[in-house]
Amino acid sequence: MLDKLIEIESKFDIIERELEDPGTVSDIEKYRNLMRERKTLLPIVEKFREYKRARDEQEAAETMLPDADDADMKKMIIDEISVQKEEQKRLLEELQILLLPHDPNDDKNVIMEIRAGAGGEEAALFASELYRMYSMYSESAGWKTELMGSNETELGGYREISFMVSGDSAYSKLKFESGVHRVQRVPETETQGRIHTSTVTVAVLPEVEDIDIEIRPEDLVVETCKSSGAGGQHINKTESAIRILHKPSGIVVECQEERSQFKNRDKAMKMLRAKLYDIEKTKQDDAIASERKSQVGTGDRSQKIRTYNFPQSRVTDHRIGFTTHNLEGFLSGDIDQMLLALAAADTAEKLKGSSFDENGNN
Repeated sequence: MLDKLIEIESKFDIIERELEDPGTVSDIEKYRNLMRERKTLLPIVEKFREYKRARDEQEAAETMLPDADDADMKKMIIDEISVQKEEQKRLLEELQILLLPHDPNDDKNVIMEIRAGAGGEEAALFASELYRMYSMYSESAGWKTELMGSNETELGGYREISFMVSGDSAYSKLKFESGVHRVQRVPETETQGRIHTSTVTVAVLPEVEDIDIEIRPEDLVVETCKSSGAGGQHINKTESAIRILHKPSGIVVECQEERSQFKNRDKAMKMLRAKLYDIEKTKQDDAIASERKSQVGTGDRSQKIRTYNFPQSRVTDHRIGFTTHNLEGFLSGDIDQMLLALAAADTAEKLKGSSFDENGNN
């Protein structure tokens, strides 16, 4: 590991010198790429330099030990050596985490899709509550949410709703939300007080740039139609809604949220790109990952990941056994503790089988 850290520090120093070159500053694209790479390497380099300082302090104390004249001085030096060894051990553990493979999608924006599953209208109402939960969490995180498409029920629920979350590290925080969310409660329409169980599926897809996946125009069937729902006379008179069929995959996306046909088409293409990328990524993961059975799971939407139990005011994530008894706060966007626990469990799983001694060697 130390050889790799030395290599990273050397690369960081080269980037620093290049950024000081006037020719680099005038090349905007090169400058941005170097700044992006520097941002990635900086926390590793800073932590490694902390480690080297602790190692130097230990070595300096060890050279003083033979010349110590009295017992008190020797004890003080031995204590200092012990402190610096513990510090190096802690820093190596932190460096080990920093060196884990970085998910290339972590810094991307997110397209989320929420769909009502089993439970009819009750599932649709809970889909609406999950949309509100993610919207409130995004707002507290300083992120922007943008509605991309929805199918609303008469009672105000959603058969399905898709929206984009834009912000720093949005995908890294929300990616573990993919899966089946189960709700247990007494519906307002239930006259005998029986608890019903309904399900909602959540898909979390990284926003995909044009360069990430190729879509050929001849593979698309694009249809326009009049939008339905709220919006006044303009919606009914103008064919602004867009429906796109991707013939090779059979995927269909629709968007009618904007008054402009161009904007609806742009949003629909973003959804299509994300869906196609998700398919390709799943294929690659299945081929590469020889079954990394993480507690957190793969994000497969067939998994039942979480239960929201209203009578007990309880939320339980079944992948990591995490439970909170603050259901009201959770559904109001207070989900950061859960997300951090999921990320920590995923990191712990990745660290299994990867251990280093106190000198940073395997």
